[in-house]
Amino acid sequence: MEDVNVIYHNNFGIAFKWKESIVRIKTDRIQLVFKDMGFYLTEKEVREFSENIRIAQPYKACSNCENPSNCRTILLKTPLKKMDFVVNKQELNEICDLVEGTLFHLQIESYLKDLGRN
Repeated sequence: MEDVNVIYHNNFGIAFKWKESIVRIKTDRIQLVFKDMGFYLTEKEVREFSENIRIAQPYKACSNCENPSNCRTILLKTPLKKMDFVVNKQELNEICDLVEGTLFHLQIESYLKDLGRN
């Protein structure tokens, strides 16, 4: 974990930025990793993902579903225009926590940087 700056994590995934010395690319992107997937997103795209999660949250399980919390019927759009995926309610809640926690910590980081400038 010394190659990354962890922003936020939960039992489902992690959000981090690569340290500049490790990668030879811009370090303004956030790596979100969960469900065997990794997304390399700008902060704007993370906010867009948050909005997509909010849109997906008022989901309804199948009418005959015996276990609605594990029913994989929620289509979650990603900020990547050609990629969406299906999750269940529990996974959606975990992704929501990961994304919202990431945004919260990014806001704190930005606030502290601005405070230091004053």
